Amino acid sequence: MIKAIALDDEPLSLELIDAFCLQTNEVDLVKKFTNPKEALKYLRKFPVDLIFLDINMPNISGIEVLKEINQNTEAIFITAHSEYAVESYNLNAIDYLLKPFELDRFLLAIKKVKSKISLENQEEKAIFVRSDYRLIKIYLSEIQHIESQADYLTIICKNENQIVTRMTMIEMLTLLPTNHFIRVHRSFILPISEIKIIRDKKIILKSIEIPIGISYEKEVNTIFLK
Repeated sequence: MIKAIALDDEPLSLELIDAFCLQTNEVDLVKKFTNPKEALKYLRKFPVDLIFLDINMPNISGIEVLKEINQNTEAIFITAHSEYAVESYNLNAIDYLLKPFELDRFLLAIKKVKSKISLENQEEKAIFVRSDYRLIKIYLSEIQHIESQADYLTIICKNENQIVTRMTMIEMLTLLPTNHFIRVHRSFILPISEIKIIRDKKIILKSIEIPIGISYEKEVNTIFLK
């Protein structure tokens, strides 16, 4: 069960989040807050797995609140303002829900949270790849994306390290857990938890826009664009 709190200055929005959480049977919404200071005070004493966080609030924004949370808490931003999407991604929010949102979109966000938490709880599961005549251990939680280049793959890590290995995409997919990684193009594999913005048939990551290949559109749409 995912332990969560919600912070929004609109009580009706909090009630909707509460109702949706009850329908998941996977999220325990332990507290609802309209006051950011009270939410931060609670978190210091009672850490949670997830916070639903409105961005546009009086006095202090949700973005500022997230910057003050000094613990391993996933965040789902909730707002009526689409211009905050990129900033939410830069802060590593797990997802971004644009008001008004439906239950299907909410459940997709929860699926991403489950995927990331599950991956982090796998005792730092790792793969080994051969590069420069040696075997290199790569933790799955550190992979930002994987890119194919001719007969080689480049594994780009979140710390900006790049590991080049002679391997096919199919061979790589056999090493990766299918519930945490997805092939979105003939040249790209991504962790599901890293996919937060999809626009114009492209996935927007921090430093790159990745096209969604025609052959992979159906699978991507099934998972992310319900």
